[in-house]
Amino acid sequence: MNKRIIALSNYPLITGVALIVALILMLTACNSGKKREAAAEQKNPKCKVEKSFFGMTTEGDSAMLYTLTNEKDITVTITNYGGIVTGIHTPDRNGKTANIVLGFDNLEQYLAGHPYMGAIVGRYGNRIAGAQFTLDGETCQLAVNNGNGSLHGGLKGFDKMVWTPELIGCDERSALKLTYISPDGEEGYPGNLTATVTYELLMDQLFITYEAETDKATVLNLTNHSYFNLAEEGTILDHILYINASRYTPVNEEQIPIGELANVEGTPFDFRKPKVIGERFDELVGEPVGYDHNYVIDKSEGEKALAAKALDPKSGRFLEVTTTEPGVQFYTGNFLDGSLVSGDVTYVKNSGFCLETQHFPDSPNQPNFPSTILRPGEKFVSQTIFKFGVEE
Repeated sequence: MNKRIIALSNYPLITGVALIVALILMLTACNSGKKREAAAEQKNPKCKVEKSFFGMTTEGDSAMLYTLTNEKDITVTITNYGGIVTGIHTPDRNGKTANIVLGFDNLEQYLAGHPYMGAIVGRYGNRIAGAQFTLDGETCQLAVNNGNGSLHGGLKGFDKMVWTPELIGCDERSALKLTYISPDGEEGYPGNLTATVTYELLMDQLFITYEAETDKATVLNLTNHSYFNLAEEGTILDHILYINASRYTPVNEEQIPIGELANVEGTPFDFRKPKVIGERFDELVGEPVGYDHNYVIDKSEGEKALAAKALDPKSGRFLEVTTTEPGVQFYTGNFLDGSLVSGDVTYVKNSGFCLETQHFPDSPNQPNFPSTILRPGEKFVSQTIFKFGVEE
């Protein structure tokens, strides 16, 4: 009885002490948290994502520019308009940093029209013959925007959409996640499709992760269409290229695969041993002359493997491309004609090359090609890694 009375009489005092102790613990934890944050910033001071206004679209939507940086002196800038990589700055063998992708420093030039520079292309990257395909017995008619076919998603593909951005905090990485919901029937493609593309800069590598889900069977082929010039100026004809592929997909006069997986042996398409890009241009046919072909990467299905490596001997910069995709489109900027200018740089023919990781062109009409069909309940996941470095 007495013990209970004493305990009750002292309860306010005990409560006050407990509150003081709790407050001290909270302050200690807060200070510890700030110390940890400061330590993290000291450990990786350049790892961050910065956001700035890039411009307004013709529909009145705001486009933002996101800058990813890290301790390797590599900077990647991306806009949520089309998921476009507007710049990648890397150092050369002398430590000089320069932009190694073609692009513009303002939204207006992208809105005025460009050949998919740095953009996410979809819903189906590359070409579909006749701008149509049959899926589960139904014919899907697409927009015609490339001869008689459909190219890179149609008249208004993913490259012209404003994506919803999400910044991902930095813990030894800088990352931006973009989401776009493509409605059923957009550009003729069936199904409501939710697509996400995550750009993540980690040390000397840019990871691009594609994910998608649909509520109706559809076809899907997502890629990034960056044009690279590791010398930062001039043409890329003196770059040295390696492609990990012993086969490619020959095309007809409309750049549509004929269905064959041909051996590169003894042809100008053989880059299994590194060689100068322009070395065998005189053996290529077509107008304008240049490479614009899909290569079948030498790897197992679903395996992540090296697709290609490019080197600029003058600057020492190199680019390695690793992917889970079965193919890579090698394109040498054949249709650049000097009409596009960025600052004091004019984009002439062969100013840049593309290595677009992908499923094969016209796969929906080619049953012997790897399938690009995505069905409800399935999740599409693909990843490509661009690694940057310097050879002395």
